[in-house]
Amino acid sequence: MTPQQKLIDRDYYDQTNYHNRNATHLIDAKSAFQSYRTQKVLEIHTPGKDDVVLDLGCGWGTFCWLLADRVKHITGLDFSENSVTLCKEKLQKESYLNVDFHHADARDTRLPSEFYDLLIAADLFEHLYPDDSEKVITEAHRLLRSGGHLTAWTPNKSHIIEIMKNQNFLFKKDETHVDYKSMGGLVKTLEAAGFVIVKCYYVESHIPIFNVIERTFLRFIPLFRRRIAILARKP
Repeated sequence: MTPQQKLIDRDYYDQTNYHNRNATHLIDAKSAFQSYRTQKVLEIHTPGKDDVVLDLGCGWGTFCWLLADRVKHITGLDFSENSVTLCKEKLQKESYLNVDFHHADARDTRLPSEFYDLLIAADLFEHLYPDDSEKVITEAHRLLRSGGHLTAWTPNKSHIIEIMKNQNFLFKKDETHVDYKSMGGLVKTLEAAGFVIVKCYYVESHIPIFNVIERTFLRFIPLFRRRIAILARKP
């Protein structure tokens, strides 16, 4: 980060009202984007009914509401106080007894060790600076039971849309995406922390017709690799 760049930290997310912004495709769990996102993340790994799950960087609580009826317990964690407040307000209107939200830093959650069967990190790593990513992965390893899994889902910088976003061409740059991770870099960091990689692959976007082209050519052409999907296991 250069001296001219502003630090994107928890204060940014709270002071800019990030989680209250008018972004229907993000807030609405039934939007085409969120439906695609949740489906693809659960295709990486689907938790069982006896699993205890932790959603790192839970945002609007999307995975908590989706999995509440499918798992033993799920906790949403976010370092944004606004995010956690929004989720807790919604929880008061629901009847879920197996859902809770925790305001904490994913680098040091203060949650119990070897307690969780699955950690979800969906659209988290692009919001983390490099050193923070390493700390989050180390913390994830501590939190998981032996045999537990970590699901990682993050944008791929080489995709045509991300390239246009970063040039502010047709799409607006997302300044909260402070460090795009490569698949190789994430795999290396996960393995260094003690994880075993179960699978890793690229995923097409949710855009109709275009995603068919992406699915066909993403193996060969980086411009068509929209997302990085990784499943890691703690031995």
